[in-house]
Amino acid sequence: MQIVDLTRDAKGKMEEVARLLLEGFTESWNEWDECLEEAEESLQEERISRIAVNDEGRVVGWISGVSNYGGNVWELHPLVVHKDYQGQGVGKALVYDFESRVKEKGGITVYLGTDDESGGTTLFGQELYPDVLGNLKQIQNISNHPFGFYKKLGYEVVGVLPDANGFGKPDIFMAKRVK
Repeated sequence: MQIVDLTRDAKGKMEEVARLLLEGFTESWNEWDECLEEAEESLQEERISRIAVNDEGRVVGWISGVSNYGGNVWELHPLVVHKDYQGQGVGKALVYDFESRVKEKGGITVYLGTDDESGGTTLFGQELYPDVLGNLKQIQNISNHPFGFYKKLGYEVVGVLPDANGFGKPDIFMAKRVK
């Protein structure tokens, strides 16, 4: 496997990335044009867009992110790995590669949001108000939610936006200092 930049001149790779989004994020992206647009937007300045390519040259993973706070902080969004390659270190390699690129650009922190729209954590379906932070302290991974993956890579839960995706469907914020 090799990790390289996603570029405009690699039209076939852009389409493979769009297909990954369509298949990997069925709750977020469900239209082809929307997925292709997301891939194209990742090529703007102050963005990082990297793909994992297998030995046959097929895209098996994609990570992207955007600079915020004057370059000090970078949002990782999105990370997607083809279902046949999950659990094989592709996501981990993409995250570490992304962090390395952020450091090269002078970034200090990487953050991300990881929605719970399907019951992956103990926050799902819960009334988090009035003690949002107290409830957040009790978070547990109950169904292989991505926040567990990021915790293994050193990310910490730094906040939550209750009801971001409808009642009981929060967005969980995580961050890690990379410098």
